[in-house]
Amino acid sequence: MASKLDNIAAIATAPGRGGIGVVRVSGRGLAEMAFVLTGKQLVPRFATYTPFLAADGTALDQGIALIFSAPHSYTGEEILELQGHGGPAVLQSVLQRCLDLGARLAQPGEFTQRAFLNDKIDLAQAESVADLIDATTEQAARSAMRSLQGEFSTTINDVVARLIDLRMLVEATLDFPEEEIGDSDRQLCASKLISVLQEVGRIEGLAKLGSILREGAQVVLVGAPNAGKSSLLNRLAGEEIALVSDVPGTTRDSIRQALQVKGVPLHLIDTAGLRETADEVELMGIARTQLALTRADVVLVLLDESQQRAEPDDRAILEQLPAKVPRLYLHNKIDLSGHLASVEIRNGECHLFLSAKTGEGMEMLQDKLLENIGWHQETGVFMARTRHLEALSRAGQHLIAAKHLLDHPELFAEELRQAQSDLNAITGEFTADDLLGEIFSRFCIGK
Repeated sequence: MASKLDNIAAIATAPGRGGIGVVRVSGRGLAEMAFVLTGKQLVPRFATYTPFLAADGTALDQGIALIFSAPHSYTGEEILELQGHGGPAVLQSVLQRCLDLGARLAQPGEFTQRAFLNDKIDLAQAESVADLIDATTEQAARSAMRSLQGEFSTTINDVVARLIDLRMLVEATLDFPEEEIGDSDRQLCASKLISVLQEVGRIEGLAKLGSILREGAQVVLVGAPNAGKSSLLNRLAGEEIALVSDVPGTTRDSIRQALQVKGVPLHLIDTAGLRETADEVELMGIARTQLALTRADVVLVLLDESQQRAEPDDRAILEQLPAKVPRLYLHNKIDLSGHLASVEIRNGECHLFLSAKTGEGMEMLQDKLLENIGWHQETGVFMARTRHLEALSRAGQHLIAAKHLLDHPELFAEELRQAQSDLNAITGEFTADDLLGEIFSRFCIGK
């Protein structure tokens, strides 16, 4: 990590033209820098309309200067913000002036990293800053804000406190071996352990939902040529994304479209039809289809309901589907077959009858789609990352192992310690420097 004594500077607004652009500086002695830049003594937390001065005293730009005193700032250090016009050239000139006055260019995520190192936020909150910026749906933004405000961290810290209480109860017997463990003590430990394990399971469930909001689910659409895949993609996306044609092989490559279904982000992949072909381009598309199937969270198998019996292409597709991936069978073109929009369960598998052309049955499809990716409406969803889920899973495994070690207090206590360590890694109480570097390197430069 870079030295906390350095002054760092960066453009904090998005690249490109804009009405307003912000240059941010964090460190120490910024009141002197602000005076050189503006010719004025800035009052902390008061906006001052002023020119931003070059070395020769000419104005580089004109806007609002703000200074925040430590520790009452985002990073916990002094912060200077210069809010001017949003043109790339003028922002670069103001930034360069700050660099000439002794600051260095900030590394990605370094402002938020300093906020973490100065105990302004914990690691889970720091990660939620990036999640809030990257949120693509309202639900994702709300979940990220809850994490940023500390709800996720508070929940984790509450479980850790209960683990500490249980560890104290067990380790007291290790410190005083002459005091034998009675049945009542063993029952109390078992009761507390089950309670903690249930809470970890509840949090893991909410975190998995948050992971769906953050990452989006991979939905792969497969079917015989002319089954209506492109029409269904266009219907779900609400716009003409894919070409619709009666000519087999029109979709020669995978078409990927990000969309929302009831506030949940999905990545829908309309694949090239799986069929025998000698066309080299189409063969490449089919190979990508097969790769997409191995990564899918759910597969939509589109069947032409207007046909009286399964086509050979349909049977060939079913034979190529991964066995473990959830699938929904969509019987399309009920506007031609006369079948009503409905849901049927056949041999434990879900079959939906719909029309991509008219939109009949699309509401049912959306509900079943969310059900199959594991989404259900739940309050208190936390925006979660893969490392959070892995830490919660490891903690749960250690707690399950502890259940079988109640008669071995040394081993029981060690499993509790391991579980606590895994949970602490989420908020960053015990975290290696290399992990911090990896996390913050994915941030924007000005954040």
